[in-house]
Amino acid sequence: MNHTASTNRLILRLQYSPKPYNAMPMSNQRQIDQIAERVERLLVRHAELQRTNTLLGTQVEMLTQERDSLKSRLGAARARVDALLDRLPEATIGNPVGKNAP
Repeated sequence: MNHTASTNRLILRLQYSPKPYNAMPMSNQRQIDQIAERVERLLVRHAELQRTNTLLGTQVEMLTQERDSLKSRLGAARARVDALLDRLPEATIGNPVGKNAP
């Protein structure tokens, strides 16, 4: 028996019988469709998360500005309180209001 000749016939037959473009079994096509759907959902979710992240970034900037403004106002209020305390006579510091110093 000539093994080379029988192998060549198999090779030649495979070369001359091309598979159609969509020759995948239906289960593989279904898996690809499911993966494609998941990818689409992930892309939508990614876009949603990007929008949310942008909004949160804007909120962080606004809150940072508000915090800085409040810190500045607090510092100014502390300075005014310290200036008022410096103007009080020494004898009244530490005494309750309305009581006379001894």
